[in-house]
Amino acid sequence: MNRICTGLAACFLIVACSGEQAPPEPQPVPVQTVTIASQAIPNVIELPGRVEPVRQAEVRARVTGIVVKRLYTEGTNVAEGQPLFRIDPRELRASYAQTQAALDRARATQSNARAVVERYKPLVAENAISGQEYDAALATAREAEANVAQIRAQLEAASLQLNYTTVRAPIAGRAGRAEITEGALVSQTEGTLMTRIEQTAPVYVNFAQAASQVLAIRRDISAGKIALDADDRVEVRLTFTDGSEYPIPGYINFLAFSVDEETGTVGLRAEFPNPTGLLLPGEFVRAKLFVGEVRQGIVVPQRAVTLSEQGGSVFVIDAKGLVAPRAVKLGSLVDGNWIVESGLKAGDVVIVSNLQKLRPGVPVKAANRAAAARQPAGAQTAPASTAPANKAR
Repeated sequence: MNRICTGLAACFLIVACSGEQAPPEPQPVPVQTVTIASQAIPNVIELPGRVEPVRQAEVRARVTGIVVKRLYTEGTNVAEGQPLFRIDPRELRASYAQTQAALDRARATQSNARAVVERYKPLVAENAISGQEYDAALATAREAEANVAQIRAQLEAASLQLNYTTVRAPIAGRAGRAEITEGALVSQTEGTLMTRIEQTAPVYVNFAQAASQVLAIRRDISAGKIALDADDRVEVRLTFTDGSEYPIPGYINFLAFSVDEETGTVGLRAEFPNPTGLLLPGEFVRAKLFVGEVRQGIVVPQRAVTLSEQGGSVFVIDAKGLVAPRAVKLGSLVDGNWIVESGLKAGDVVIVSNLQKLRPGVPVKAANRAAAARQPAGAQTAPASTAPANKAR
């Protein structure tokens, strides 16, 4: 028993004298990096917008009557002047005929009055009739002429009313759903709405930007921080609600010179070609406005950014060659690169690969030969010296 106790004591003594063994040195994680460099980048502003037709016409009744037929197919393109509806013309046709008869009667009276004047003219010269009788005949002839002119105008009005019984398209475009059915009574006084026509090639997209942002952009342009295009055009690109992009860019063609008192915003409008009808009036879209270029801007590849509820963040390599998280304020995503508004500066080394394996304080080793061709314009490959040196503990 004493021998066993002595042996155990000796073992404990040996272990105690050996000291604690140092943990193994962590191996650097191989990563790809880009070195941030300031460069000219697009000045992108993102705004919500609504699509609207360039022209819209409401087709309303111009005469009172019963609709007897719809002459177009709902939802199809119609030409200017194309018949859309027919209103019962019988009552107006009878009114036209009545006015035509009145005109014929007035013309007969006018002809007779002129003949009397022609007969009286030599007689008054021979004093066969008094001058008063001649003047009365002349006045009767003039009254007959005026009556003819009046009834002729009434006939033209009746002709217009009769023509209005065929309701035609005031503009070319896509005709919408019929607001009335065959057999419905439409009213001229109420201007009954019958359908709508919209021109959607091209289309407008309306935006509203805060007046403070407009002022800031103007100041940056004056200070030379933002450089506009030579033709001062502002390109606009659209994104649908499902995330897909509209393939054809548009351009701003209107900027309001007043601020909306209720919203504090300034109205803008862009025009877009719409050859296939993909943009629909009333549709909600997201727009990116490319207002010149920021001379000293910063971008990072999309794959380097981690998004969360708190915003965006990236991993950078600090002076000791260790991973350090960095919160960044992101602008727009353009051509696979995030525009960084704050959080990074020129010379920072940003990690773009193996992000799922990284934690703050982990040593890394840059290996960038394969990634150099894919870095954003103006970015530089991080030197291999950013890898940490082994330290003895």
